[in-house]
Amino acid sequence: MTFKHNFKKVLSATAFAAALVVAPAANVSAATNDASSTQQSATATSQDQQASQDQAASQSSAANQSSSTSTSSATSTSTVKKTTKKAKKSKKKTSKKKAVRKVAKKTTKKKATKKAKKTSKKSTKKTTKAATAAVTASAGQSQATDQQDDAAKKVAEAAAKKAAAAKKAAAKKKAAAKKKAAAKKAAAKKRAAAKKKAAAKKRAAAKKKAAAKKKAAKKKAAAKKKAAKKSAEKAAKYWIAMRESGGYYTARNGSCYGRYQLLISYLGGDLSKKNQERTADRYVYGRYGSWVNAKRFWLAHNWY
Repeated sequence: MTFKHNFKKVLSATAFAAALVVAPAANVSAATNDASSTQQSATATSQDQQASQDQAASQSSAANQSSSTSTSSATSTSTVKKTTKKAKKSKKKTSKKKAVRKVAKKTTKKKATKKAKKTSKKSTKKTTKAATAAVTASAGQSQATDQQDDAAKKVAEAAAKKAAAAKKAAAKKKAAAKKKAAAKKAAAKKRAAAKKKAAAKKRAAAKKKAAAKKKAAKKKAAAKKKAAKKSAEKAAKYWIAMRESGGYYTARNGSCYGRYQLLISYLGGDLSKKNQERTADRYVYGRYGSWVNAKRFWLAHNWY
């Protein structure tokens, strides 16, 4: 497309140069014709003036002759001869002058023709040179225009490439920032979850500790209660033993025997201390539920 455009430009410039060459040549030939016609008219005018001068001279000489003839009837032949010689001389001079004028006319014409040719050649050279310069300038301008177009295209491509790269970098940066924000959010969420878990764990530990403490306290209270009960049971048992036998394992009252004055049939023939303690516990817990209750019954009925 660019080559065709340049070729058209060069063709148009060549046509313009050819027109310039032809036009000055035509102008030069026209100028030469005008110069030659002007010169011819000037030569004709000078010839007419010369002819009128010659006629006036001849008329003056004829008048002189007639006057000399009228004034002096006895004019000599020598005077006529002199006049004839003068006329001949003037005629020769006139013919010489004409010949000189013709030569001058030819010389002037030749000079004008040479000058016109030189002028034509110069103008042709100038126009050719101008046309060549115009074609060269047109080609150079076209080339410069193409170079400018190429440069502008390259600049536009570079700008587009730079804009695309900037856009890509911005998108990449945005994606990285988004990813970083997401990672930060995930890390914060993870920290919050860990914190929550730690708090839950701490609460569970505290709850467990409180439960353990409560259990320990309960156990301790139970143990204390048990110890107190045991102590009360022991005291009530001792109190009954002291009331029934004074605390002796061999004490006997009819069919009752031992520290707790149990029926001999209850002991099953075993009167040992160990069997007395075991049998007394079995009897009291089976009938009253505890030594404390047995003591309470004994206090109400004076027996158990």
